Amino acid sequence: MKRRMMNRLLEWKKEEYRKPLLLKGVRQVGKTHLLKEFGRLHFKKYYYFNFEKEPALARIFEIDLVPERILSELSFHIGHSINIGEDFVIFDEIQEVPKALTSLKYFQEDCPELHLCGAGSLLGLHLSEGSFPVGKVTFETLRPMSFEEFLMANEDKALPFIQQLTTKDKIPEILHEYLWGQLKIYFIVGGLPEVVATYCKNKNNLFEALSMVRKKQDDLINSYYADIAKHSGKVNAMHIDRIFRSVPMQLETNQDGSTSRFKFKGIVPGVSHYDRLAGAIDWLEAAGLIIKVHIANTGHLPFKGYAKENFFKLLLFDIGILGSMSGLPPKVILDADYGSYKGYFAENFVAEELIFNGRDPLYCWQEQKAEIEYLVEIEGEIIPIEVKSGLNTKAKSLKAFAEKYKPSYQIIFSGRPFDIQSGRSIHYYPLYLAGRFPIEK
Repeated sequence: MKRRMMNRLLEWKKEEYRKPLLLKGVRQVGKTHLLKEFGRLHFKKYYYFNFEKEPALARIFEIDLVPERILSELSFHIGHSINIGEDFVIFDEIQEVPKALTSLKYFQEDCPELHLCGAGSLLGLHLSEGSFPVGKVTFETLRPMSFEEFLMANEDKALPFIQQLTTKDKIPEILHEYLWGQLKIYFIVGGLPEVVATYCKNKNNLFEALSMVRKKQDDLINSYYADIAKHSGKVNAMHIDRIFRSVPMQLETNQDGSTSRFKFKGIVPGVSHYDRLAGAIDWLEAAGLIIKVHIANTGHLPFKGYAKENFFKLLLFDIGILGSMSGLPPKVILDADYGSYKGYFAENFVAEELIFNGRDPLYCWQEQKAEIEYLVEIEGEIIPIEVKSGLNTKAKSLKAFAEKYKPSYQIIFSGRPFDIQSGRSIHYYPLYLAGRFPIEK
């Protein structure tokens, strides 16, 4: 499947002062497939080493961290000589061998001509200053496939229209309805490549395809629980597991409007304060399983200066996994008759699309009784974003924000067609265009 990250990898390949690259991302997000495809398409040869699958490889890094010797022993291991200037080397699940992480410093210093990439499902949990010096590697994060990538995977004929859209264009009603229908399918399937592939192979029978999608998602959720149990310690694992399960449960309780801040009470018996759960929340965030949306109490920059550490929302990293963990049948979503689910699904989706396009960390706004789902900074200006799940675009909080902070324009993501008119203070984007925001003139 085509991924936008491939373009970033190509840029990295061409950099004059290239550093080893570390690719982070949650399990089953497609890191290994992407790197192998990158090696196949853009190098004479690539060599793949999986430190989880072959733990004996760790011994190669025990003697010293001299790149020349390491490459010599790796060449002996595979029976092929690695050409430093022309070949691509992949260290997968690199977090399993801390000294391999540390070795990246010396590859950068002593062997900068080697194209070397490390990757790992839980890499974010193992990165510390003790692993390697800051500034010696390039970081990238592979996230679940965006809605646009989902359309790419389906070779959707509507994709070129979306990609070429300008502020002066209108979207025909028939295309708007079609894309809204595709968005509902994406709400069920989500962006994990294996799940998307399952849907693509079986989409001619929609009922069967979506039933298979839910089964695949359930299997992946079990693998995430297994990762929590394996990598977090017995006591911490219980807290992490309970928090992860509580995220969709708390989202489901929101009947109207924006989702509420995350509540700590009732998750773990006898624990009701942030400081007792902070480590577990940090673990889930580092593992890439949750999205933290910080709550700012004013509309000024910098957002971080107006947000409290223990006030935030939690969303899930993938909307398909959210639906599966919520036990929400695909038919309910397709019928667009899912009541209280609709709001938080839309909000979670927009968060994913914003982060996919580099707007991380995320902030929302809450002041007195008014709240807005997201605040983004564009060229030094604060732009408020309201998220609506259907055609109702009344936004009292947006009006309150505009009256107090005077943004040049405001955004509403909703079921309403695309509508940006010069001089109008509110720009209307259909939800399926969240990944294209802001659309250029």
